[in-house]
Amino acid sequence: MPQRAQVVVAGAGLAGLSAATRLADAGIDVHVLEAGGHAGGRLASERIDGFVVDRGFQVLNTGYPRAADLDLPALELGWFERGAVIRVDGRAHRVVDPRQRPAAVLGTAAAPLGSLREKAALVAFSLRAGYSPVDRLLRSPESSAEQALRAAGVGDAAIERFLRPFLAGVLLEDELATSSRYLDLLWRSFVRGGIALPAAGMQAVGEQLAGRIGADRVHLHTAVHAVSSGSVVTDGGSWSADAVVVATDPATTARLLPAVDAAAPREVTTHLHVLAESPTRVPLIVLGSPGGRLVNTVVLSDAQPRYSPDGRALVASSTLDRTRADEVAGEIAAAHGVPPSELAHLTSVTVPGAQPAALPPLQLRRPVDLGDGVFVCGDHRDTPSIQGAMASGARTARAVLRTLRPAVDPDDRSAG
Repeated sequence: MPQRAQVVVAGAGLAGLSAATRLADAGIDVHVLEAGGHAGGRLASERIDGFVVDRGFQVLNTGYPRAADLDLPALELGWFERGAVIRVDGRAHRVVDPRQRPAAVLGTAAAPLGSLREKAALVAFSLRAGYSPVDRLLRSPESSAEQALRAAGVGDAAIERFLRPFLAGVLLEDELATSSRYLDLLWRSFVRGGIALPAAGMQAVGEQLAGRIGADRVHLHTAVHAVSSGSVVTDGGSWSADAVVVATDPATTARLLPAVDAAAPREVTTHLHVLAESPTRVPLIVLGSPGGRLVNTVVLSDAQPRYSPDGRALVASSTLDRTRADEVAGEIAAAHGVPPSELAHLTSVTVPGAQPAALPPLQLRRPVDLGDGVFVCGDHRDTPSIQGAMASGARTARAVLRTLRPAVDPDDRSAG
């Protein structure tokens, strides 16, 4: 293994890989050191009894601007429908985007989400978030997500039956305490893009980026123990570099760089079950009901058939607290309208440190250049999402290039 590189990146998550691909494209000699056994960081997949199992319920939102950095056709995406199923008094109601399914507009309009005025307020909120310029959204008064929704005229029924459980599955918090500005950015991505799963699992996203760097430049099972200006210390010895990028998980980043504020307090538990067949064959997420422990549940194989080896249905169901599969099996079965006895438990995954929080005041574009040739990136620098990780990596690559090649783009101020 070489002990010298122009740039050494510690961590092969999406942030580190995004930085490294840009540096490699610019002709920089860059090497990535990863403590784990795969590229992609928190995006991890495995096969259990032939089923593709991701580390928690993860999806690719093509409405994220940085999704443009990926070769989406090569991922062979399978798509969810835009919307969700809510259950009220034992009856299922589909709330779907009429742009995708115009015939469903009457059913969506009749869903028990409040008065016509309150439903119109939800539509107006979606249009504002989806089509207002981003700089205008970021200049809007900031509050909690719940305060912003109520100020927009969205009523209790829509918040409790639809938005709170839907957003809890994304934000990994159900108090809607997240910044209203991040809610605007997140909702914008849902309005503008689709939600999908790669045929080989979410890990394929990271592996695609790693492939652009080159297998000989991504070193797995190589833990970084210390970093300093021009130096990285690993189990296999020390590396010297002109620039060092720390792109590890937030806890490891805080250990390697004590001056950096990085934390990921959100966690999620996901239970995987198998059904003999899908109850509806409609790729829509089913939301948990108020008062229950279930946040959401979905038949993954309805959206991406290649998650199943034989046509059986693979169901993923998530809770924000640590639960056992038997504790929520009744809720899962009721959500899909099947007897609990038909659910065959496959595995359960708890992901601590699943993502940072995005409480107000929202801190976008936190500094990535720490000086003396040391840089940091990760979703804790931007937003707690795939978008935030990849955007942070892009900013870091620009900052590194300005340091190594100051005459190339002296007017670019975007990576600060």
